[in-house]
Amino acid sequence: MRAYRGIIEEGVVVLQDGARLPEGTVVTVTVGEAELLRATISSAFRGQRKVRVRLKPTTGLVAERQPPEPV
Repeated sequence: MRAYRGIIEEGVVVLQDGARLPEGTVVTVTVGEAELLRATISSAFRGQRKVRVRLKPTTGLVAERQPPEPV
């Protein structure tokens, strides 16, 4: 058995140091108590990352409402 180091990113184990495993490899993940505690604390401080996008209205692209044509 061989040990690899990695971190969890968005629920996926990402191996460090350029390690690559073949697709479909069955693995066992062992987490040390100190590492789990450190990751839990740093995750609590980080919180959820939010991306805010602010759009400025452009006056040239506004559609004007046309009155209905008489039938």
